[in-house]
Order: sequence, then structure tokens, then C-alpha cells
Amino acid sequence: MDFHTIMQELEGLGKERTKKMYLSSGAKEPVFGVATGAMKPIAKQIKIDQPLAEQLYATGNYDAMYFAGIIAEPKTMTEADFDRWMDGAYFYMLSDYVVAVTLSESDIAQQVADKWIASGDELRMSAGWSCYCWLLGNRKDSEFSEGKISAMLDTVKETIHHSPERTKASMNNFLYTVGISYKPLSDKAAETAKAVGKVELKRENKKPTQLYAYDSIQQGLEKGRLGFKRKFVRC
Repeated sequence: MDFHTIMQELEGLGKERTKKMYLSSGAKEPVFGVATGAMKPIAKQIKIDQPLAEQLYATGNYDAMYFAGIIAEPKTMTEADFDRWMDGAYFYMLSDYVVAVTLSESDIAQQVADKWIASGDELRMSAGWSCYCWLLGNRKDSEFSEGKISAMLDTVKETIHHSPERTKASMNNFLYTVGISYKPLSDKAAETAKAVGKVELKRENKKPTQLYAYDSIQQGLEKGRLGFKRKFVRC
């Protein structure tokens, strides 16, 4: 299946209702409005194809960019490749659910995520924290430095309330993910989340929402989710 055929297939799968939802979340034209589940049959035919993924991502079409993440080969992508993808990620659904997810399946995930977290750029920071969420929720605890994750919890405690909006959301998710998926620091994550308290997230054209990772952690623990790991990160 070539580039043009895939674009036609995606366009045919687009739904106006889904498109409106994506646009209200920050997507910009061009966008078809394809539900992510509807992409799976095409993905099964293609499996992995990095050159095709690059073609699709370069279109600027949200649905094509999302699909690019599904068929990408993260282990062949360089730091420069991920930086280029981030340059094209103009809102959080791309930065956190396409680029960060793809990065999390690479061998350079932590070093690139660390750089993005330190960048000062809202979406890069958001993608960096999100990448750690995907990593912690999938890889063995032994693959992480306890000291490093502990220091990251301290950073969240000190900076979350003064961080950009999307970064706040990803940092809050990081607290929850450590609390549930990283057993060595589950207690510290809960304590940190309690100290942080509620985080107000301002949203364009919408009412502000409040995030409270402590409650989410407690609910997860009560449901027996401590140590939860996903088998797969991507669809």
C-alpha cells in the first residue's frame, strides 16, 4: 500500500463528528477525523515502514501524522529525527500521543526526553514527561535509576504550579504513573502528589479543570493496580 492509497483510505474513514472533536482539542486543518481504532486494519497490512511513516508525518495532516506513529520504526530513528518530529507536533495530541509514544519505544528515549524536559518549551517539556509515563508504564522497574526518578518527583513538586499548561498535565500524569507503575517510589509519589495538591489546568475556550494525582493514585492502589505495566505502548 503506497502513500497516496493510504491518504485516500484515511480520508474515506474520516467522520465529521470525530473531526470536530479533534479540532476542539487543538488540531488544525488538514484533518479527516479518523478514529484511532479504525486505523488498525490498515496498520496490520503495512506493519512497520519508516520511509512511509516519514512521508505521512510530513503532510501536516493530523490523521496521517498519527498513523505515521503507528507504523514508524523507533529504533532506527535518531535524536535529530525525533527533534524534527517534535518541530511538527503543534499540539499536545501529537507531542504526547504520537511523538512521545514513538520515542518511548526507542533505545535513546530517556536521553531525548531529558533534553526536552530541560528545554523550556511547553510541548517539548510535555512530551518529555509523557515519554517517561509511557516508559514507566511499560518497561521493568530495573531499567530506571531510582535516584533519577526520585529527583524528577522533586522537580515536579517544586515547579509544577509554575509550569506551562500542557507541561502541568504531563507532570501530573508522571506523579500518577510513578505512584502506580514504579514500585520503588510509589510511596514517595503519593506523598509528593499530596504535597502538590490540586493543579489547575487552564484550557483555551473551555473552563479550567483541576487535576489531583493523589486521589488518582489512591484509587488505583485500591483497585490493586500497583505495579501495572502495559504489554504494548503503541496501538
